Parts: sequence; C-alpha cells; structure tokens
Amino acid sequence: MHIAILTFDGFNELDSLIALGILNRIKKPDWRVSIASPTPQVQSMNGVTLERQIPLSDANHADAVIIGSGMKTRDVVADESLMAQLNLDPSRQLLGAQCSGTLLLAKLGLLNDVPACTDLTTKPWVQETGVEVLNQAFFANGNVATAGGCLASQYLAVWMIARLEGVEAAKEAMHYVAPVGEKEDYVARAMKHISPFLPSESV
Repeated sequence: MHIAILTFDGFNELDSLIALGILNRIKKPDWRVSIASPTPQVQSMNGVTLERQIPLSDANHADAVIIGSGMKTRDVVADESLMAQLNLDPSRQLLGAQCSGTLLLAKLGLLNDVPACTDLTTKPWVQETGVEVLNQAFFANGNVATAGGCLASQYLAVWMIARLEGVEAAKEAMHYVAPVGEKEDYVARAMKHISPFLPSESV
C-alpha cells in the first residue's frame, strides 16, 4: 500500500507532515508513505527544506494521494507543465486534499458537483471554480475527501487509514498521537468527523 503526499514549494508543514506522521503509525511491510514533489527539494512557508522521496508523477501510481497545501498553490495550478504530470483517478485511488490542495483537486476536475472543504484564504478561489465550499473541517464523497484548516489534516489521515486498514487501525493511530489525558476525546472527535463518510461495512 503506497500513499503519496503531494508537497510543493511554500508548503505548510502542518498539512504534509502531520498526515505523514499519523499515516506512518501503520507498521506493515507493504505500507509506505512518500513525500512527492516536482523538484528534488522543496522549501516550506517557514523556510524548512524537505527532500522529496518520489517524483511528483509517481503519485499517479499510488494507492492513495493527499494533496498538501501551501502559499504557492495558485502558482502550481497555473503551471500547465506541472499539472500535466498529474493523472489522478478516484476510480482506482483514494484522494484527499488539504486546505489549498482543494484548489488543485478542483482544477484537475476531480470535484465536479461535489462540495468541498478548504481554508478561509483559499475559499474564494475554490468557489471561482464552481465548487461549493462547506463550513466544516472534513467532507468526503466516495474516494475523494477534502479538509479545511491545518489541524484537520489529522482527519484526512485517519480517514485514509480507516478506508485502507480499517476503523480499529485508524483509532489506534489517532490514540498514539493524541495528547496524554485527552486520547479518548481525540479519537472520538476524529471518528465523529469521518464515520459518516465511511462505507457502512467499515463503521
């Protein structure tokens, strides 16, 4: 099982790395989580340099993809050569978008008439594409999920684990990373957000 996290220059560390950390709580030989970027190195909005693990186009072959957000997402979607590298397909992949990553998902034509979540800054740009923006942290429709707000990245990660490894694995991953003394609350909150969007046999 391979999950790619699309990470571009100007990326938000909370979006890409919280998801990376939670997803890597699954300790199985065939479970792999990779940072996918268009260049060998990308720099975050706060000056942190990250080395990619796979090229951007390799995400097309992953089982699941999270599109991270950042300060330069509008530059990304305006770059035709970069966008041409992406051939994501919800019929064979789980797709998640975090904050401004939702704009990229919209520009790829993968939201259609489905409402979505994003951050407040990106909201008007997503609306310009014709996508309804919800005032909530997480929403999923079939194999496509979106989240709004940096710390909502936990919901994307837990949703992906629940879909790929089951609800108990998702609960265990969240329980591990949650603050001491608040673990049950964090698990319950995460499951409250994602459970309505899981296949009935999974809940």
